[in-house]
Amino acid sequence: MEEVKQEVAQPQPQPQPQPQVQPQQIIINQQAPAPQKNGLGVAGFVLALLGLIFCWVPVLNWILWILGLIFSIIGMFKRPKGLAIAGLVISCIGLIVDILIATVFAAALFS
Repeated sequence: MEEVKQEVAQPQPQPQPQPQVQPQQIIINQQAPAPQKNGLGVAGFVLALLGLIFCWVPVLNWILWILGLIFSIIGMFKRPKGLAIAGLVISCIGLIVDILIATVFAAALFS
């Protein structure tokens, strides 16, 4: 018996079209640096402002003035310094007003 070799014609793979590669777009997301905060400077400013507003209250004005002065001085060593400087200036003005009011009250009391 003779073996008959039959050649089976196998289908030739057809070349597939190459997908076109599109250039990639690179997106760089740069975030702005977080703004610096000076919490003690803000606290000093607010307390100095409240001390100036309530300068006619006998004990409250001195407490607010001293705290505003201390927080403003500490806030001067941090950045940004804007509100710390404003608190320091308002504290100085508040001190002058407090001394004037105390002088007026003392003069009225002892006369």
